[in-house]
Amino acid sequence: MDYRKREAKEAARASFRGLWAAILTPFTEDGDLDLDGLRALVRHLADHLHIEGIFCTGVMGEFWSLTREERKRAVETVVEEAQGRCRVIAHTAHHSTRETVELTRHAQEVGADFAILINPYFPAVPDDRMIVRWFEEVCSQVEIGVWMFDTGFAGYGLSAEVTARIAQIENVCGIKIVRDRAHYREVKRLTGGSIVLSDPDEPAWLELMGKEGQRVFMSSPQPYLYQTASWQPMREYTELGLAGDMEGAAAARARLDPLRPVYDRWMERPWRERRVVPIAYLKAWAELMGMPAGPVRPPLLPLEEREREELRADLEAAGLLERIGAGTG
Repeated sequence: MDYRKREAKEAARASFRGLWAAILTPFTEDGDLDLDGLRALVRHLADHLHIEGIFCTGVMGEFWSLTREERKRAVETVVEEAQGRCRVIAHTAHHSTRETVELTRHAQEVGADFAILINPYFPAVPDDRMIVRWFEEVCSQVEIGVWMFDTGFAGYGLSAEVTARIAQIENVCGIKIVRDRAHYREVKRLTGGSIVLSDPDEPAWLELMGKEGQRVFMSSPQPYLYQTASWQPMREYTELGLAGDMEGAAAARARLDPLRPVYDRWMERPWRERRVVPIAYLKAWAELMGMPAGPVRPPLLPLEEREREELRADLEAAGLLERIGAGTG
């Protein structure tokens, strides 16, 4: 981090722009942490896809399956490889408050730019005061700028009022807000521009730029699942939209239309219909595009060969696989 605690909100407004990607955590075939693969993935995103920032060890990164030391090694590796290439926001939440503080301090010490915390998810937190107290406790013991990660993966959502209370904490500087538009607008109204808001809803991203003034897509795997080294319509329409060329952005955005139903089938429907976190599908998609991924860890299940072939067929029909050019090294 290159700012002081009291400057976290200003630093976030200056830093969060464009596409930030939520990366997976590669494993070897034996299920160990694949640090070489993680380095290659960071290089691909930064050097080939020109991603502005990387969100590591999050839900897409299987944080719940990683040991404390693995989470630390993963953050260290991403920060080392990203240095001079792009910024890093590390997910550091844990059901233990003390563990959350330790992981957040570690991210701060090794050079992550920001940290992000999923809603406290165990034990159940039925009282809003418990949620606010948790964020206050963690943030009081770290210097790094902290984002909220308000997602259904936590089992519940933050009310707009609670979000606004947490936003008053000195070093809370943003929220990844995976909620409906009415809730987004209420949070925007109550926080009054004091923190950065990002809804990583790709189909709505251009509209969010134009109507809500959102400046950053932070973050999902779409920036690397949808794009190759030689074909980057998401980056193109993002830059056009942020520059105010909505007509040009809409034309570039339309080139992704064949991929959106594929993403819905493999990445959204498993969670929406069966409450399956879609990491196995994410990793299979990434591997089909030449990125390191490896297996998932239990209790997640690997893809059946039939599913893998169906996914391949969908990506081929959408015209994505034929666009793969440069590798990931």
